[in-house]
Amino acid sequence: MLLDTHIALWAVTGSTDLPAAAAAVIAEPTNDIFVSVVSLWEIGIKSAIGKLGFTATQANAAFDLCGYQSLVINKYHTSTLDALALHDDHKDPFDRMLVAQALHEGMTLLTADTKMTRYSPTTKVV
Repeated sequence: MLLDTHIALWAVTGSTDLPAAAAAVIAEPTNDIFVSVVSLWEIGIKSAIGKLGFTATQANAAFDLCGYQSLVINKYHTSTLDALALHDDHKDPFDRMLVAQALHEGMTLLTADTKMTRYSPTTKVV
């Protein structure tokens, strides 16, 4: 199970924005939970420009404490990214790479963003 950035952040910060369905999936002991380095990159950028009060270093430490596994980007993920359709109302490069990684790795991507379902049937909106 690959977590979208906002789901991962809500989970580790105890945010009430985390849907109960997402919390249940994350808490299920049989699920392997992954956070992509793409999310850390996104968090770092948003923190640096003042859009997020949580740094990539803090996020990485929190993800480690929760036992989330890291997913790095590889050349096969970029090839999968090339094959994704580009939608006029959704061009977020972080989201698109997360979808590509989930597709290539055969993972379900857990998100609250309904626009991401257009890319893959394995994207689960909670």
